[in-house]
Parts: sequence; structure tokens; C-alpha cells
Amino acid sequence: MSAESSNLGNIEYRAVIKSFVKKGKTPKQIFEDMVSVLQESAPSYTMVKKWARLFQQGRESCEDDPRPGRPVTVVTEENVRKIEKLVLADQRIKLWQIAEELQISKDRVGEIIHENMNMREISARWVPKMLTPFDKQRRLQTSKDFLELVGDNIDEICDRILTVDETWVRQYDPESKQESMQWTKKGERPPKKFKVQKSASKLMATIFWDSEGVLLIDYLPKGTTMNGQYYANLLAQAREAVVQKRRGKLSRGVLFLQDNASVHTARVSRQALKDTGFSEIDHPPYSPDLAPGDYFLFSNLKKELRGRRFADDNQMKMAVESHFDCKEKEYFLGGLKALYTRCEKCISLEGDYIEKLK
Repeated sequence: MSAESSNLGNIEYRAVIKSFVKKGKTPKQIFEDMVSVLQESAPSYTMVKKWARLFQQGRESCEDDPRPGRPVTVVTEENVRKIEKLVLADQRIKLWQIAEELQISKDRVGEIIHENMNMREISARWVPKMLTPFDKQRRLQTSKDFLELVGDNIDEICDRILTVDETWVRQYDPESKQESMQWTKKGERPPKKFKVQKSASKLMATIFWDSEGVLLIDYLPKGTTMNGQYYANLLAQAREAVVQKRRGKLSRGVLFLQDNASVHTARVSRQALKDTGFSEIDHPPYSPDLAPGDYFLFSNLKKELRGRRFADDNQMKMAVESHFDCKEKEYFLGGLKALYTRCEKCISLEGDYIEKLK
């Protein structure tokens, strides 16, 4: 395939798939090859798999099979052009709106969009920031650097990592609609869920953890501001926790992972980190999807705490510590190992944000 073939129709897609099948390629290999050349113009994996199976079964024709009773006159080049013009003018236009505009059935409109135009309707996903090309390149390079650091020694490298992040913990954080779903018998009325507000009482927790578990949890005293000097003191405490609880970890070399929050990059914080003797792993800005605290530790913690009410801050702290105390070493190790998979995914997306990936 070549770059000149990047604007193909369905029959031409099928011809390409057929040629690859004859060469013995699997549907996955065919799809990846087409995506590498056609990029966003490539057919869906479902289409590739379907036609690869048909050709493997001996089919020769790349044409659609005739459909009984199908109104052939509706699926015309003119209607395809008209629908394409409407969709490109408003990518949120509904099938019924196009059907009314062109006076054809909604089913035929959907058929033309899916089969002839090879388009599908998807919802937008939330991302932390609109990444610039520079941001994506930074994420891409950082991910490559981490994979190179790990090499074939993922257990050894993860055992050396110490990571930290901050999060708010509330005395009451209501469950989401999805989290409060429950099974009911057919015919029963669904349970009611009243809208409630998050508790105003909250604490900022700074958590240092590694492949064996939590090393240090600090709760920012109310009325105190988290600044560079406060964080610098926490780094000194974290080093002492490593000395006391992780014998030999310092001598092996601690790989320290933190995000780019301003308190982490303040001059006093940088000097404190240097004093610990830890080696810092680069972390790209605006990247919670590559921060173990965000994608793993805090998301699981808050999922367990949501919907529970705590009488005071002490109860809340006990619940947080109890959550971590009952976890085995493999739990924390798995959370750090997931960073390798996420970096691979980030590279495959050329630095863009990755989807939710456990």
C-alpha cells in the first residue's frame, strides 16, 4: 500500500483486504497495515474482520450481495454526496433530520453513512487539556524513555520506584449514578436517588507509596497552605520512611516519580529532592493518565469511600489507612506496572491522551 491509496471506497478497501488475505495475513495484521497508511481514512476493524473471513471462506467478489426488496434508487451517488455535505456541515446532525431534509427513510440514511461513507457516531471524551504538538511530543518522549529504562526488568525497576501525589478526601462524597446501580426484578420500581452535595469538610492527603505499599500519609492541617517549604519537609520525612521501612532500597537507588505541580517544582523542593539522593523519573505536564496516583491509587480509594459518611476527620483518616492496610503487595506493584502499558498506549497514540485502561 502507498500514501496515494489513502482515499479509497468500500470496494477498493475490500480489494486490498482480499489481496492481503491471499498473502496469508490475519485480520489484525491487515487492519494495522491499513491504519498505518490510511490513518483516519482506514476502514473499521469490524469491516476488515468481516471481509477477511469471507475471502478466507472462498469469496471472490468485492461487491455487496443484492438485498431482497432493497430500494436501490435511494442509495445513489447523488444522495451520498448530499448526505456527506450535510454531515460535514454539522457533525452533530441527527439521522431523522437528514431523512426529513432529503425525504428518504432514516434506515437508508444510516446505511449510507455507515456503509458508503464509512462513518460512525461517537461521543466526545473528557481530557484534562487540549494538548499542543509540543505537549504530545513531550509525552511521547517521556513514555519512550520509561520503556527504555524498564527494558526487560519491569519488576526490578518498579521495586525501585517511589511515587507521590496529593488528593482531597471528604467526610462525605456521594456515589455517582453508575456506582449506585443495583439489581431489581422485572416490574419493580427503580430505587430513588436524591441529589446530595459533597461535604464541605475535606482534608488534603499527600501519599508516598511504592511497590510494597504506602510509606507515608500526610494530612495538611486546616488553615495551612501547601507550599514548597512544606513539601520539602515531607520529602525529608519520606526519605526517613524509606530508611526505616525499606531496608536496602536507598542503596539500590530510589527512582522518584512526581507530577509537575508548582510545589513540586519550587526551588526549595528541588533542593530537598536533591538532598534525598533520589533519582527523579521525568513526568510530562498535564498527564494524570500517566500518574500512578491518579489512574490507580486515588481512583480506587475514592471509589471505596464514596457514599460513606464520617463523623469527623479522624474517622475519615482511619478509613483511608484501613483501605491501604488490607491491600497485598501485589496490589501496589500492579498499579506501578500499569504505567508500562500506559506508556506503550501513549506511544501508539503519538502522545495523545489514552482511554481508560486498567
